[in-house]
Amino acid sequence: MNVTELAWFKSTYSGTQGDSCVEVAVGVDAVHVRDSKDVGRGQFAVGREGWEFFVRFAAGR
Repeated sequence: MNVTELAWFKSTYSGTQGDSCVEVAVGVDAVHVRDSKDVGRGQFAVGREGWEFFVRFAAGR
């Protein structure tokens, strides 16, 4: 899948004040991450298992 075809979204915890945020898009094999304030800068992809570990770690579980 081309990254321009991905459905990007921000966390519901993101503010509407232009706060520093990241956007994510779920692909078949990976979760893609980019800076929401500079979407042209590029993105990186994390395997689904790595992303699941990160989310659990960030949530303190």
